[in-house]
Amino acid sequence: MPRMETNADAIALQALVWTLGDPGRASRLLDLTGLDPEGLRARAGEPALLAATLGFLEAHEPDLVACAEALSVKPAELVAARAELERA
Repeated sequence: MPRMETNADAIALQALVWTLGDPGRASRLLDLTGLDPEGLRARAGEPALLAATLGFLEAHEPDLVACAEALSVKPAELVAARAELERA
C-alpha cells in the first residue's frame, strides 16, 4: 500500500528545492548523498532522501535557519519533519 504524503513530505520537498537553488549547497548535498542529479530526481519523493536533505541542513545551522526563514517555518519544524520521515 503506498504511503500517504504528509506535511513532513511537503516541508522536506520545499527544503530540497531550496537546497538545490544554491549551486554550492546542491553540490555538497550530492557529494554527501553520493547521488548524481538523475538519481536525486528519481528519488526526490522518497522519505529517506527527504530526511537526509533535512539532516544535511541540520548539520549546518546557518543553512537550517536560512531555509526555515525562506519557507516561513521554524527551524524546529524542519527537525520534526526529518524525525517523522525517518520513522516512515
